[in-house]
Amino acid sequence: MHCRSALFMEIQVTMSCRFRWLPWRSYHSPRALFPIALVVASLSAARADNVVVIGYAGALTGPQAHLGKDIEQGIRLAIDEINASHPVIAGTPTGFKLDAQDDAGDPRIATLIAQRFIDNGVNAIVGHQSSGTSIAVARLYAAANIAEITPSATNPQFTRLGYRTTFRVLANDNFLGTVMSRYVIDTMHARRVAVIDDRTAYGQGVADVFVDATRSAGGTIVAREYTSDKAVDFNASLTLFKQKRPDAIFFGGVDAQAGPMLRQMKRLGVTAPLLGGDGMCTRELPRLAGEAFAGNLYCADGGLSLSSMPGGLAFEKKFHAKFREHVQLYAPYAYDATMAVYHAVVQAQSAESGKIVDALRNVDFQGVTGQISFDDAGDLRVPAATISTFKDRKKVTLREIRR
Repeated sequence: MHCRSALFMEIQVTMSCRFRWLPWRSYHSPRALFPIALVVASLSAARADNVVVIGYAGALTGPQAHLGKDIEQGIRLAIDEINASHPVIAGTPTGFKLDAQDDAGDPRIATLIAQRFIDNGVNAIVGHQSSGTSIAVARLYAAANIAEITPSATNPQFTRLGYRTTFRVLANDNFLGTVMSRYVIDTMHARRVAVIDDRTAYGQGVADVFVDATRSAGGTIVAREYTSDKAVDFNASLTLFKQKRPDAIFFGGVDAQAGPMLRQMKRLGVTAPLLGGDGMCTRELPRLAGEAFAGNLYCADGGLSLSSMPGGLAFEKKFHAKFREHVQLYAPYAYDATMAVYHAVVQAQSAESGKIVDALRNVDFQGVTGQISFDDAGDLRVPAATISTFKDRKKVTLREIRR
């Protein structure tokens, strides 16, 4: 039979109508113009007798869209490779398909999208992107017995909510904050630190861990300031920090704000190095900071550097060949999270969401980022972290730590 898309009126595809065209209204956003290439890429899943639908929600518009899109592309790359292998589950040809939605990093929007995923019968979730959204929707997925595997949310609370359905494929902030604190005190010999965070589940969470670890290691927090994830003016806090003369400044937040913060630090004459977590030190940060970017910053990422990942360099090559873009940060983790779903489906020989949850508890495979195996809470059994800086506007590894 023929299924006709409202968007591509001249395209007819002979296939089972198990594949659902998104309605015309879904394409009114800028990201809708993914066009024909993505339609064609999905046809192998459409022709399969069974289709496993993976839901993803992240910031696909707005200041964090480069990270949200990075995750989406990592998932798409994994799904394309899975479908190219023509998987057969319980004797039935099975395809995988992505349903990607824009939650704008807003927990309220994320909740609406999560309910839509549940109502539409998605089989598993790779996401959400941020800690705040991931935590906000966890109870919904738990009630529906749908696995939620985040490739990017690092707040420890996410896997401490008491749900069997939450999983994470990178290190959490307990590990990252402690690693960064030890590096600051033991290697940088910076004992007086000022701290500012954006009050999000991610930013405040990683800042709180850093503060506690720094104090436990004998350091002093000379000032603690707060902002919001929408702010662009940090002059008041930075002026206070300048008066306190800290050895370093820790920012719990993301690159979209770290860029303006670096520009304002330069204008005010604040010379202390800026510290942060994985959300801050991205490929975009030099551009966001402009001429103020001098490389006087250090950050902790929740995994190995791309060059040290078991499959990192090969992944970057495939990623760039497909999307004509370089990996921003989370794409390899998104790829591994998607492959974890695939391994669970194969292991369970079922696409039922509850059986996927059960099987994820036992997956153990070599991923792009490292060994993917989960502890009882849903965190990685063997997490890693990388301390990095920038030289000549490029990210450079200083130290890698494995638990």
